[in-house]
Amino acid sequence: MLSETARATAAHESKFRVQAPNSLPRAVKIIALDPAAARALDVVARQPWNGAAFFSSLSFAPGGAPGDGEGTTMRAWLGDLAGRAMELVGEVAASDFIIVVTTAGADAGAVSVIAEACAPLHKSLLGLVLPGEGADGAATAKSLAYLRPYASMLVVAGDADYIAAMLTALRA
Repeated sequence: MLSETARATAAHESKFRVQAPNSLPRAVKIIALDPAAARALDVVARQPWNGAAFFSSLSFAPGGAPGDGEGTTMRAWLGDLAGRAMELVGEVAASDFIIVVTTAGADAGAVSVIAEACAPLHKSLLGLVLPGEGADGAATAKSLAYLRPYASMLVVAGDADYIAAMLTALRA
């Protein structure tokens, strides 16, 4: 009797195999929530990527700051690493998912605006916390508290190299 592996590798069984790769590259938007995270993204962005776009800032049109009422995302802009302003909602819509990166202890409150753009478009928001200069457990807990209500996956990374490893695993 042939084993399952032997039967699966038989020539007459090969016609049932999928002949193409099992997944296409994903369109991933990576957004830094603070200056230290932006510096880390700048280093990672220099590597070759298939579908990753990196953003170093989030800004608001006049009257569009968080807490100014409904529709904050309609007046929010992302700054890419080249300094161009891109509309937040448009970038979220063109993505498969969003990754926000913050440094332990930094103010990551802008994640709420990004989550507001992701929700109606059913886009997953992933959060990544990098170690900060002299950050302790309390600083990490502060950053996690910002991200936890919004992120479907939350990671505390050991160093900035984790960003590249995560993007590679996600086929970005």
